[in-house]
Amino acid sequence: MGNAIDQATLSEASTVRYRTASESSRFTVRAIATGLLSALGHSPTIAIPGFEGEALVNPEALEKSSLRVLIQCASLVVTDDMSDKDRQEINRKMHEEVLESDQYPEIVYEGTVVSASKMGEGQYWVALNGELSLHGVRRSHPVSARVTLAGDTLRAAGEFSVRQSDYQIRPVSAAGGTVKLKDDLRLTFDITARKQP
Repeated sequence: MGNAIDQATLSEASTVRYRTASESSRFTVRAIATGLLSALGHSPTIAIPGFEGEALVNPEALEKSSLRVLIQCASLVVTDDMSDKDRQEINRKMHEEVLESDQYPEIVYEGTVVSASKMGEGQYWVALNGELSLHGVRRSHPVSARVTLAGDTLRAAGEFSVRQSDYQIRPVSAAGGTVKLKDDLRLTFDITARKQP
């Protein structure tokens, strides 16, 4: 019994808390266009500047690690080179009709590491099993990432897809119907987090 308690205490003591450093992180959504403009490669890229995350990492047993990311919907913005009119219309539709940002202001992902394999010194490939809360719907959503631990810094990079219809979201069309977007969105992240005292 005492040994089990010692092991639990040791495990807890080994856990390191990291918080995201937004100034050195990148998180984007790529929406794939269909219809008339798909031939021109007009697939909008949306930046997600307003997010914060916290990772609890056990460097000796990554399977005992967890992650929570909170995104402010209002921060999402189209970053492509297009006319101001088109950009404003896509941004307006994204917030008013797609995300309904006023009604659902936050997107949350909470997950735990279910497997980790070492790729090199301080480098790992990890698989998370978690839940994504988006547009008032909460669903199980796995995510994989390349994780690097170096000094007081954690870096995680990867990509995953989200099907809008799974979250009761109707894909947007804009510019008089010439820009239509597919159901699947591709999210790419390269996030830096710093060790907390």
